Amino acid sequence: MAERKAMIDREHDLSITKQAEILKISRGSVYYLPRPVTSADLEIMRRLDRLHLEYPFAGSRMLRGLLALQGCKIGRRHVKTLMRRMGIEALYRRPRTTKPEPGHKIYPYLLRGIAIRRPNQVWAMDITYIPMARGFVYLAVVLDWATRRVLAWRLSVTMEAAFCVETLEDALARHGKPEIFNTDQGSQFTGAAFAGLLASQGIAISMDGQRGLAGQCLRRTVVAQHQIRGGVSAGL
Repeated sequence: MAERKAMIDREHDLSITKQAEILKISRGSVYYLPRPVTSADLEIMRRLDRLHLEYPFAGSRMLRGLLALQGCKIGRRHVKTLMRRMGIEALYRRPRTTKPEPGHKIYPYLLRGIAIRRPNQVWAMDITYIPMARGFVYLAVVLDWATRRVLAWRLSVTMEAAFCVETLEDALARHGKPEIFNTDQGSQFTGAAFAGLLASQGIAISMDGQRGLAGQCLRRTVVAQHQIRGGVSAGL
């Protein structure tokens, strides 16, 4: 994070907003001071990240066991705390437990039984976590389901709605618009700013039934993470 903030030159002729846009980071993150993460926790988070990508179905209990096999002794509660901070959870079907944000509209899932075969038929968006040398960031990605092409992406140190809206605006400006846009039910996507932007463009909104189970969208996001992680890590 310190390296990323150092890239912002407050004396430059370009405004801070413009510099943040060029760096593909949320404007709010420039002023945000995250809570420090200990070096020990950062190392555990890196291990959790690798294990989660290899065993996406693993919950906190299994991850604790896998860490123990690596010689890392940690309590399950600590594992759950770090998983929440990283924004990861096990991918498996279970009864719906997600509570929508009060006042936010939840849209129906529109993709059941639909063959997705052409570009701009369906776009999807999700958020994932990327470990960095001195911390971590959240990655928001817009993907075309038919081609698996990354249409737009943004980084943020918080899971705020603003950087999701900015990512969507970037994708629309560069690639036109899809017929259907699919997300999970996270508050970043159910809020008026995000859903309103889609509605104003005449785009049908589709939402998975549970946060964290975005199905193919989430798996494509993991693919996108691998595609751009090298560039992100090098650039930051």
